[in-house]
Amino acid sequence: MSRIFGTLHKPCKHTLIAIILSLRFFDFIILLLTVGITVFYTVKIYGKNEAALYIVIQGKNENWVYPVNQTVMADVPGSLGLTTVEVKDGKARVISSPCANQTCVTSGSVWRRGQWVACLPNAVFVRIESRETKHGQDTELDAMVW
Repeated sequence: MSRIFGTLHKPCKHTLIAIILSLRFFDFIILLLTVGITVFYTVKIYGKNEAALYIVIQGKNENWVYPVNQTVMADVPGSLGLTTVEVKDGKARVISSPCANQTCVTSGSVWRRGQWVACLPNAVFVRIESRETKHGQDTELDAMVW
């Protein structure tokens, strides 16, 4: 027993079942709405995107664009030499690069819009982009203001 504000209280022995049984009708409504909204936005943000995805590979002086459903092995010239990028099964990854630390090779594949792999010493950048349209208009970002 403990004394709080001058009165004696027994330690709480609430279980999950007791808490659930003590909820009222509108408590259940609010709980279901919260879970529903959370699931909806999780699926909307992380669910499959139906927009056409493509791989953009930036080299030292050139850019290459490939659809993700195409199988390509690209040798991209950079500052140090050739970086080999593989596009296969909807994913892109750096196979080999002349850089010393090989972080770009060990970083693995990218397959979702917004993901990227960079070989900074060799100045090669690989990213996934999409071109979404809404009501026939392109929704791609034109500029960014800070």
